[in-house]
Amino acid sequence: MDASLLTSLFGADGRWCGPCTVIVNADAHVQTIGSDAIVQGGVKAFSPRLITGRIPADNVAMMPGQRVLVLYRRVVQRQGSAEDRVQTTVHVIDTANVAAVEFDGVESLAKLGLKVPEREVPSRCEPNYTTTR
Repeated sequence: MDASLLTSLFGADGRWCGPCTVIVNADAHVQTIGSDAIVQGGVKAFSPRLITGRIPADNVAMMPGQRVLVLYRRVVQRQGSAEDRVQTTVHVIDTANVAAVEFDGVESLAKLGLKVPEREVPSRCEPNYTTTR
């Protein structure tokens, strides 16, 4: 992905930006589907793992003067003993390995100089949809 496009999304001054998913051209993230368990006789049964290039991040910053993205993620896991286990992960990624960036909302369109598209025909899934014939 072009470094100037990433700069327009995240800025060049090293400030942290909101949550997004960075997609890299590598198998860089392992996500468990379900939970591991200990079954009869103490044998451990592992849940399936999904290996992907999609790295979720709570905050992202672009290092000033460098072609590097820093991704920060904090996950709180509730333990059986009512204690929380906090896992903090920091990824440092070369911008040449970034294939795409995914945002949950439309706020990032303003950073690219785009407006939110208006819909001419409302969808049936939208609230207050009425059919007119």
